[in-house]
Amino acid sequence: MGVIDLLAAIGERLPAVKKPERRPTLYRRLAWTGIILITYFIMSNIPLYGIPEQNVQAQFNLLRIIFASSAGTLMELGIGPIVTASLILQVLVGAKIVKLDLTDPEGRKKFTSAQKVLAIIIAILQATAFTLGGRYWAGTGLQPTTLDMALVIAQLSLGTVLVIYFDEVLQRGWGIGSAISLFILAGVAQSVVWSLFGFVPGVAVDFGLIPALITDPSLTLLARPNGFPDVTGLLATMTMVAILVYLQAMRVEVPVTSQRLRGVRSRVPLQFIYVTNIPILLVGILVSDLALIQGILADFLGTDNRFYQMYSTVVYYLTPPRGLIQSLTDPVRTVIFAISWTILSIIFGYMWVEIAGLNPRDQAERLVKGGLEIPGMRRHAKAVEQVLAVYIYPLTLLSSIIVAVIVIVADILGAYGTGTGLLLAVGIINQYYALITRERAIETYPLLRRILGEEV
Repeated sequence: MGVIDLLAAIGERLPAVKKPERRPTLYRRLAWTGIILITYFIMSNIPLYGIPEQNVQAQFNLLRIIFASSAGTLMELGIGPIVTASLILQVLVGAKIVKLDLTDPEGRKKFTSAQKVLAIIIAILQATAFTLGGRYWAGTGLQPTTLDMALVIAQLSLGTVLVIYFDEVLQRGWGIGSAISLFILAGVAQSVVWSLFGFVPGVAVDFGLIPALITDPSLTLLARPNGFPDVTGLLATMTMVAILVYLQAMRVEVPVTSQRLRGVRSRVPLQFIYVTNIPILLVGILVSDLALIQGILADFLGTDNRFYQMYSTVVYYLTPPRGLIQSLTDPVRTVIFAISWTILSIIFGYMWVEIAGLNPRDQAERLVKGGLEIPGMRRHAKAVEQVLAVYIYPLTLLSSIIVAVIVIVADILGAYGTGTGLLLAVGIINQYYALITRERAIETYPLLRRILGEEV
């Protein structure tokens, strides 16, 4: 029995959310989605029991956005363990290290069960590292007892388990979309609202753009120090959203004909942003995980340790600058960040196309099995693959570069919610719009459910 089989066997014995016997109405599913979102916000504001409240440190912004986390609360780990577990398994499956057919229902079930167990294991390991490293008691002079540490580990692990089941509730048909996407969107929305209206009495009354304008209208707001929100960031946010909405609506069409219906021609649309937001998401996850490890190393080794200083230097240059002032103050960092993120985005873009079955070979096989062919080409998957390669690989390269450049420019200009966060948010909003529109159509015309091959 392999590791995946063992994890899947354990996962199948864990409690699971069952699908509803009858599909709930759209409004009921939206209600469940809203309840889970509200619960997430509540958990993000419940402090961990047994830690000194005054010692909670502010989190790295990108880490908070990507992992939908909140420092010192039940959502300290956020969706990090789940996303990391999924990424690890997908890379193993895509690289053929683990032989698992994700197109087969049994294969998908095994993958999901293994991912659940691996996410819980990662959560326990992260919680243990945070606690044993003394993160929550550093500088307070307090010495935690074994019971204190056990309680903190249990709370952090429980937070991840709850998020896993929230995701199951939504994906099994009780709600809309997935909890992972929903929480990322909520985190980005929080960040944008905080950038506009946020203030901390007695500390940073003028943090947000609007409070700053009210506090001191004469203040220069085009570029503010310390990563504070400014007018340039607001303009960058609005421009980035408009560009992303436009690009995601663009398509590249490949002409095809049907073997069954002679003379009938059609077109297969390929998204212009072929890799969507996946490459930059993977880059963001990688950098966020590196930042997470940096915090753990600081807890165990201390900030004076030579290895820690070398490691933190690497993370510093990979981390996006926040705003024009930070970007211009350290141009070397800005250049290294831009180049490294572009290269990583291209690498992850090609990797994702192969892992997700979006490569010309797999796409050609689907077209041939579906009875479609390209005019003037032989009815052979290899011939179709050669034609699709002319479209797919250039699109992969171009779209990977485009999303990287958009995110890089947005971060340099200080866009609210980070460039990565806004890219994810626009994609998630599009997905929710499509899902809700589809559900409305199915409720209005029940026959569509049979046509689409769904259970009544």
